[in-house]
Amino acid sequence: MKIGFIGTGVMGASMAGYLEGDLYVHNRTKHKAQGLLDNGAFWCDSPASLVKEADLLFTMLGYPDDVREMYLGETGLIANGKSGQIMIDCTTSSPELAAQIAEEARAKGIIVLDAPVSGGDVGAKNGTLSTMVGGDADAFLTVEPILQSFSASVSYFGPAGSGQHTKMVNQIAIASGMIGVAESLYYAKSAGLDVERVLETISKGAAGSWSLSNLAPRMLSGDFKPGFYTHHFLKDMKIALEEAAKMNIKLPGLVLVYSLYQELSEGEKTSDGTHTIIHYYERSEE
Repeated sequence: MKIGFIGTGVMGASMAGYLEGDLYVHNRTKHKAQGLLDNGAFWCDSPASLVKEADLLFTMLGYPDDVREMYLGETGLIANGKSGQIMIDCTTSSPELAAQIAEEARAKGIIVLDAPVSGGDVGAKNGTLSTMVGGDADAFLTVEPILQSFSASVSYFGPAGSGQHTKMVNQIAIASGMIGVAESLYYAKSAGLDVERVLETISKGAAGSWSLSNLAPRMLSGDFKPGFYTHHFLKDMKIALEEAAKMNIKLPGLVLVYSLYQELSEGEKTSDGTHTIIHYYERSEE
């Protein structure tokens, strides 16, 4: 099978590395695909040239505007694709946009699934992502074994946009959890405790979570390299709040976390990982 992959960044490159078959890749900056090219992947100079090669195509982009342009633009995937192709967008994006893309693609005989993932850089490297899928049910069954190549969990949730809605649920849970991790470490430090021993202890109890086990140690060591970018997290929280407004529901916890990340990000780099939120608390000491 000829498989295309567009977006070989922090997570995309690792995900693409698990795919079997002839792999065609494209990224805005070619050097981020170099590892894949060294392992036999074929470079395509544009999405339009890539889509002409691939039977199945993945995208892993940054923002909804990137997704819209990639799929719906005049030089995009749908305009240059062919009937019978399946395209899978793993970007965390707008549920409404996912439904629009699926509808426009269907008119040309192309199927587009929304399949955002969770697990960060660690999950992508280890092939243990959680993948949440919306769109055509038959197409999902066709590609499910391929999605499993980089996933520990692959689940189908319904029509186009359902995968994105599920990812919003995931991000809402992570948002409040991240604040809990940062505040707990800040409290332990302020109380004069051995923070590393405290972390080791509470990670084994009811407070245990993925963020506590994987990101809290990075907070303590000062390693803020992104497993997931802060600016992408802000984007996700904004999407979730917009969707909540459409459903006329209130999410006060998410509103608070979003405001804290916005305040932290003003005047600071947002290319660090999401665990950089610990700086919000440390900055209060100054």
